[in-house]
Amino acid sequence: MEQCACVERELEKVLHRFVMYGHLSEESLDELLRYVSELRGQLVNSGLKDSDLDGQFSQAMGRCCKNIKDTVQRLASSHKDIHGSVSKVGKAIDRNFDAEVSAVVAENMWESRERQKCLSESIVEHLYRQGMLSVAEDLCQESGVVIDRSMKQPFLELNRILEALRMQDLRPALEWAIANRQRLLDLNSTLEFKLHRLYFISLLNGGIGNQVEALRYARHFQPFAAHHQRDIQILMGSLVYLRHGIENSPYRNLLETNQWTEICNIFTRDACALLGLSVESPLSVSFASGCMALPVLMNIKQVIEQRQCTGVWTHKDELPIEVDLGKKCWYHSVFACPILRQQTSETNPPMKLLCGHVISRDALNKLMSAGKLKCPYCPMEQNPSDAKRIIF
Repeated sequence: MEQCACVERELEKVLHRFVMYGHLSEESLDELLRYVSELRGQLVNSGLKDSDLDGQFSQAMGRCCKNIKDTVQRLASSHKDIHGSVSKVGKAIDRNFDAEVSAVVAENMWESRERQKCLSESIVEHLYRQGMLSVAEDLCQESGVVIDRSMKQPFLELNRILEALRMQDLRPALEWAIANRQRLLDLNSTLEFKLHRLYFISLLNGGIGNQVEALRYARHFQPFAAHHQRDIQILMGSLVYLRHGIENSPYRNLLETNQWTEICNIFTRDACALLGLSVESPLSVSFASGCMALPVLMNIKQVIEQRQCTGVWTHKDELPIEVDLGKKCWYHSVFACPILRQQTSETNPPMKLLCGHVISRDALNKLMSAGKLKCPYCPMEQNPSDAKRIIF
């Protein structure tokens, strides 16, 4: 992140210079145009012909030409300084980032057709999520990836509803939420209530003329009265101030514009949950994880090269160093055996003993003696077959 910050600082300097140069050139050219226009007006009003120009006008023309030349030179000099700042950005990128990253990637990573197909499908899915349908179709044709219509349809509907929400049109989202009401309730989702709430607030925006319609629409809150009683009371209380304007009342927070961004996020989250999809695109998550992991891997690569260590990095399914991607990238529980100090796996799962202590299967097999097992943490003896596998 520090490297990104360094480049960003240089970039901000360049952008500041561009803005200043734009103001300078605009002011200089406007001033020059005014000067030339005034001089032209004087020549027209004098009524003199070209042959009759006296010394005074000749001097004025000379000063005008000199001003034009000086202005052009000054702008050219300032423009040349910007070139120097732009080149500094490139040097900052070269200084802070290693252009050669292939050393931290296995050479045969993408050789198999199966992996290439998986990558192409991930890119296509990401494009569908972003609503870039035509680009996704072109990629499918060029890469030969065949995407089933059933996979495509949920993204088409998702983007259609999200586009309507961005245009502050709640009807498509409300129709979808009502059609999937039971499934949303099973997820403890508040999406449908918040959509009705936002529609009610949009009616409040219309002023006293929408009072009857707002009261009529309030019937939609009945199924949610048990869990959202306080919110419904606030909405109904706001009707008292409708004549004077909600923006001038204690309920003016109901009109905050960030509610539209929030409802888009809630809809995306709940819709993806119903479709069995992750909220974020797997491709974007992988890219973000790579950005965090790459600096660590580049540093360990340099250490390995300096110490001339061979065989440390096998380029297989393991890394020579632990990379912490933060809690955001924790997708499953991890258990390390307290006996063998090894992380459990499918072939060596965690096992719960009768006494409640948990160890790995390999540790259980090593501690077993004469068909009996004594817990390493308490004096209880038990039959190894009584241990049960735990799935976190």
